[in-house]
Amino acid sequence: MLGNVANARQIFERWMQWEPDESAWNAYIKMEKRYNEIDRARAIYERFVNVHPEPKNWLKWIKFEEEQNNLEIFSQAIETLGDDHMDQKIFIAFAKFETRLKEFERARVIYKYSLEKLPRSKSESLYNAYTQFEKQYGDKDGIEDVVVGKRRAQYEEELKTNSKNYDIWFDYARLEENAGDSQKVREIYERAIAQMPPTQEKRFWRRYIYLWIYYALYEELETMDYERTRQIYQECIKLIPHKKFTFAKMWLLYAQFEVRQLNLQAARKTLGNAIANCYAWIKFAELERMLGDYDRCRAIFELAVEQPILDMPELLWKAYIDFEFSEEEFNKTRLLYERLLEKTGHVKVWISFAQFELNADEGNREIAVERARKVFEKAYASMKEKELKEERVLLLESWKEFESNNGTEEMLSAVEAKMPKVVKKRRKLEETDGQGVVWEEYFDYIFPDDQAQQPNFRLLAIAHAWRAQVCFTH
Repeated sequence: MLGNVANARQIFERWMQWEPDESAWNAYIKMEKRYNEIDRARAIYERFVNVHPEPKNWLKWIKFEEEQNNLEIFSQAIETLGDDHMDQKIFIAFAKFETRLKEFERARVIYKYSLEKLPRSKSESLYNAYTQFEKQYGDKDGIEDVVVGKRRAQYEEELKTNSKNYDIWFDYARLEENAGDSQKVREIYERAIAQMPPTQEKRFWRRYIYLWIYYALYEELETMDYERTRQIYQECIKLIPHKKFTFAKMWLLYAQFEVRQLNLQAARKTLGNAIANCYAWIKFAELERMLGDYDRCRAIFELAVEQPILDMPELLWKAYIDFEFSEEEFNKTRLLYERLLEKTGHVKVWISFAQFELNADEGNREIAVERARKVFEKAYASMKEKELKEERVLLLESWKEFESNNGTEEMLSAVEAKMPKVVKKRRKLEETDGQGVVWEEYFDYIFPDDQAQQPNFRLLAIAHAWRAQVCFTH
């Protein structure tokens, strides 16, 4: 009020030595600006941000320097604050300043640089400002870059929380594939496959393995780097703990890749390494069949069924039988059924054998029906001998349907006569201390032909008892 600026400045200077709060500094700067002391105000701002280096105070200085068209303040702020303390508002102000000068490309560079530097949680306003900038001054590609950058930052934040979230890696890789930068795609896939499952349990590996598969397919189909594709398959196969589990799909995809490269020897070697995996053996045989080498296909099936350890042998036998049947090699198919029955004797195999005989008529329907009937008879005798009651019922149901469609009334009646009665019985389970005997009820099958033999068993038992009595008397 008195207009004594020099004395006021001295008072402010003595006050500033105590490093007061922000309002005191702002008052000092305001006084110097009032008297158009630009250099003095700039010097006070520099001291001010050293004492109170918060981004909001830098923004006040930046606004002041903008009025003076001084760009150096932005570089100074970015360098001083660093990545840890940087505020998105400073970058926004810098980019908008360049935009006002119609330096659109410089503004775009600032936006992109800042979006890479700041985490997603601290750059929402920055993204919005960049999006608005591209809508006004950019093109379609620029807007897409904004969207890609926004999603890229989001994925990075989510991966910091859980780096083994494979679904995020899939989405991230797909994003980069659509963006079209093969180097970035490879970088994402390499980072993704480095995140191995924490334990050697197959359920944890299923999604992880598909990262390798997608990586290999990308290199083969998009970049057409076949040697790199081969390396990806080989590295993945080395990584899988085959002693605990394996993935037949990986063996198969690798073999199919080699076939597409006309490297048949490598394809055969690949599938041949999947020793205990029936699915791989089947696909190996199918590969040879596709190549027209039927003898080699048959040899592979033979080698496979002789393996001492197989994960799903029933599928392998079925594939072998289906192959011979499709080639109309009925005698070979018949021999395969007989060999399989020596190993298992399962009722479903017997029924399948009978259906095969019925369908393999070879021009004579009557002979086919009779052969099928003999299979049913042989199967029934085997089940009866082994006292497999439930299996006998399943067999009789199938046999009954067969005779209903192909036999006479007399033959159908003969099968129906073999059908058992269902009776409720009780059996002792265990004796409990102080609780007596525990019984349970169950249903049993009584077959007519079993009952017919019971008198003979009773006579035999009486004979044995009489003989024992005679020996005891003498």
